[in-house]
Amino acid sequence: MNTISISDIQKKLHKLDDFDIIEVIDKKRHTTKGYFLNKRYQALVEFLVKKQDAKKELLLKEFKNVSKNITKINPNIDILKLDAD
Repeated sequence: MNTISISDIQKKLHKLDDFDIIEVIDKKRHTTKGYFLNKRYQALVEFLVKKQDAKKELLLKEFKNVSKNITKINPNIDILKLDAD
């Protein structure tokens, strides 16, 4: 995968046109700041984000159902304070 620094993007924005996927790095802090994806991947990215959001929503609904059922069995249990031993 190709990498580009933030300062290179500021100086030579046209470099982004040559690649599909680029890792954007911060040279001073030696960290990855993110990834640049060419616009032609927009539909795929939007699909994947929607799919992930739907999974999170489903998990949240399941969690609420489980916590509701547990508190029906024992109303003194605080579901958020349970320890996973």
